[in-house]
Amino acid sequence: MAINDFIPTVWSETLYNELNKEYIGVSNCNREFEGDIRSKGDTVRIAGIGKVNVFDYSKNADFSSTLQTLDSTTRQLQITQAKAFNFQIDDIDKAQQTPKLMKQAMRQAADALADAADRYVYSLWSEISEENVIQKQTVSHADMIDLLLTAREKLLANNVSANADTVLEVSPAIASMLLKAKILQSSDNEQALTNGYLGNFVGFDVYVSNNIAKADDGTDQLYHKCLARTKRAIAFAEQINSVEAYRPEKRFADAVKGLHLYGAKIVYPKEILLLDLGVQFEFV
Repeated sequence: MAINDFIPTVWSETLYNELNKEYIGVSNCNREFEGDIRSKGDTVRIAGIGKVNVFDYSKNADFSSTLQTLDSTTRQLQITQAKAFNFQIDDIDKAQQTPKLMKQAMRQAADALADAADRYVYSLWSEISEENVIQKQTVSHADMIDLLLTAREKLLANNVSANADTVLEVSPAIASMLLKAKILQSSDNEQALTNGYLGNFVGFDVYVSNNIAKADDGTDQLYHKCLARTKRAIAFAEQINSVEAYRPEKRFADAVKGLHLYGAKIVYPKEILLLDLGVQFEFV
């Protein structure tokens, strides 16, 4: 790709598409919001409405309830993350490339940006209230059924609809235990299979990600911060702010730099649980 053939809007769209292919944590967030993100520190408005009242109806009688005016709610999501990339491809390499090195490099950039964004989403475990934490000191595959049933029961007790899209996101070590427990049902969702999807159990679509947070308790335990949540529990907003091509002054090379801005926030705190699962180091 010659520098004069570079079309920023096309490559920004390409980067978006590649990001979406790599996302796991982000793909399980609510991503439809108002806002024009231009820089770190910007805010995005998250609009919502209150509950709709339901009342008894009697034939040939006036409504027993007055006309309800719905309450509107607006939350602010701040863009706190700014990640950039800046790489070059030497003219000699470019002349010999088969397939195109620039396309490969952009895919690698998308992979790195997606990893960073997923890690940020999973770092929100620290904001989950204690009442929504399910902890197990030393977990094994024999515990998996009870843990997932407990998580499902807790979400239902929090008034999460039984028909809501709910996901369970686990680390590779916990995923191995789920597979050993032989409880996951397969799915025909081919797209999900490309994004860490393992299967379904008691209403949870289960995903595995190496970006799940872990924390050392100071002994021989490493706690894996797995999440059980609805797909609207966390809001995520992003913008590929800029993708630019240029010729470095002191190099015979084409270079590309880009800026990825984003933020995430727990907006439905009762619809997200932390499964704080202790795994001994030798199993990791």
